[in-house]
Amino acid sequence: MNSRMRKLFAYMDNNDLDAMLITSPKHVYYLTGFATEPHERFLGLLLPRGAEALLLVPALDFEAAQAASTVTNIHTHSDTDNAYEILSKLVPAGVRKLGVEKDDLTVHRFEAISTAVGAQAYADIGLPLREMRAIKTPDEVARMKHAVRIVEDVLRAGVSKVKPGVTEIELVAELEYQMKKLGAQGPSFDTMVLTGVKSALPHGHPDNSVVREGELLLFDLGVYADGYASDITRTFAVGEISDETKRIYGAVLEGNLKAIEAIRPGVTFGSLDRAARESIESAGYGPYFNHRLGHGLGMDIHEYPSIHGRNEDLLLAGMVFTVEPGIYVPGVGGVRIEDDVLVTPDGVEVLTSYPKRLTVIGS
Repeated sequence: MNSRMRKLFAYMDNNDLDAMLITSPKHVYYLTGFATEPHERFLGLLLPRGAEALLLVPALDFEAAQAASTVTNIHTHSDTDNAYEILSKLVPAGVRKLGVEKDDLTVHRFEAISTAVGAQAYADIGLPLREMRAIKTPDEVARMKHAVRIVEDVLRAGVSKVKPGVTEIELVAELEYQMKKLGAQGPSFDTMVLTGVKSALPHGHPDNSVVREGELLLFDLGVYADGYASDITRTFAVGEISDETKRIYGAVLEGNLKAIEAIRPGVTFGSLDRAARESIESAGYGPYFNHRLGHGLGMDIHEYPSIHGRNEDLLLAGMVFTVEPGIYVPGVGGVRIEDDVLVTPDGVEVLTSYPKRLTVIGS
């Protein structure tokens, strides 16, 4: 049994759970090493208290599970089987309280599991999984660094294609082509390229808008590689830009640097947000920084923690998250500068290394 599953068995003992049922494919991978996307088919890792863990997988995944999973007690169901009837035969008799991932389950799937198991109570086990995932192992950090290296190479390739007249969507297509070419599993979220006044939309959508001289151009992209995500944002000048947009850029960069400077174990996430926000407010752009400072990063592009001004949870060594202040002025443009950072025992390691100085491209 690996250390992650031992922690879950200890959690069961301490919280009077008779069993846990893990249904999120990412958590099955996290706990067993077996990765799959079952789509509508049922996938479940059953951890009965005081007994051997078992894995229930679609029949078409059986050989892959045998090859990759640290759990060797593997059961299958075919497309003509009722997976929940099979589950009901695998669950030990007398389960009173079952731990489930409430965030992962639809109402339909929860009702089917409830009928199959017949427990008296169901407890959410999101907390122990979240706490484990928040602290990255050296192997996880290495995978994330690999994902960062890929996305930075992708960004370099995309920037080289910028010229007046190219469209946002053409640049998105180039970036996502380069992701696959350079070895990523794929994008970790919808790739964003926004030009001109559209860069003032924090969640804008690329389209056939044309890149023009004298405007800002924002790239926000990430990749999955070896099961882990990266996420980076850089904003560029296409030719000579106005003094106001230069001031905006400088204020965002200063906010980014202030937040990173404040990172170390034992401080609160809220203090990081406040460090960036106070810097941007002092430059006169406070109302235009309209989102949190960042988010956790790992197997998901957005995971715990959420870095906002009211989060008083403490930073711990091994946490990885983004630092991405932004200023978005309607009718003018927007700037966001995003880095991926690792909390170390004595401070911070910035995983992203792509230059942050204001850079003119495409001219």
